[in-house]
Amino acid sequence: MKKIFFSILLFSSLQPAFASADNNIIDSAEITLSTAIDTVPFVLDEEEMMDYNDSLVSFPAYDLYCGWDTVNIHSIKFDVASLKDSTKNIVLFDEKSCGYVHPFEGKITSTFGPRKKRYHYGVDIDLETGDCVAAAFDGKVRIAKKSKSYGNVIVIRHANGLETYYAHLSKINVEIGQEVFAGQVIGLGGNTGRSRGSHLHFEVRYMGQPLNPSQLISFDQHKLLSDTLTLSSKTFNYLSEAKKAAAKSYSAKGGKGKIYVVKKGDTLSAIAKKYGTTTKALCQKNGIKPTAKLRLGQKIKT
Repeated sequence: MKKIFFSILLFSSLQPAFASADNNIIDSAEITLSTAIDTVPFVLDEEEMMDYNDSLVSFPAYDLYCGWDTVNIHSIKFDVASLKDSTKNIVLFDEKSCGYVHPFEGKITSTFGPRKKRYHYGVDIDLETGDCVAAAFDGKVRIAKKSKSYGNVIVIRHANGLETYYAHLSKINVEIGQEVFAGQVIGLGGNTGRSRGSHLHFEVRYMGQPLNPSQLISFDQHKLLSDTLTLSSKTFNYLSEAKKAAAKSYSAKGGKGKIYVVKKGDTLSAIAKKYGTTTKALCQKNGIKPTAKLRLGQKIKT
């Protein structure tokens, strides 16, 4: 449409230049061409709009997360209280997917739950450095990098809103944005990060909130317990226990500071000034860089 309209304007602008009053052709050297202005507004046609929408759909569960964060390992947590007395059913796989594949068929060395003065939000699977680790479900890689605590870690987001974490790897074999399928080797087991001995730290989260992997996976039989996972407020009863463990751990370390929840417009320097400390001190206490982008709702130890 735009190209045709431009041609008509250009042709009409040339007509006066080619004819004189006595219908003689004017010398081409005397012709002055004027540039036609395209006044047709830019509007996506139906096909282009479909392509645009497809680009959003290509990000798994984009409608739930309303974003695709490739920097922060943990997504912003949803409010568990919003579930109240309701339940939410999550389909774990259907006939269109590759189903479920156990990340690594090893012995469980640590389960989900309290661990001394800290809370363990995943399941540890014993393996040897170099063993192949597979994606549990189809999905797209959101995080693939080295972390201080997780070591080499991969986070895969799935179409149903779940995210699976694979930590302490010795090698990462995938890239951010890469589509992966259940059973595909995504990395090699290792002992990187905050780890004692080679093992795979495996987590399952829904919109930032950790889930007990044993609620949906049989780690003895290496298969799903059901095709569907039902979430309710009871699913997250462990949170109160986790908060107590965190408070006890902080107290044991002699912590006298407070937890600040990031609000819109906050910066590390502003928070540091508010609590009479320095940006460097905040970064060291929270394990972040001075250039780190703060997220709404993020908790900062002061």
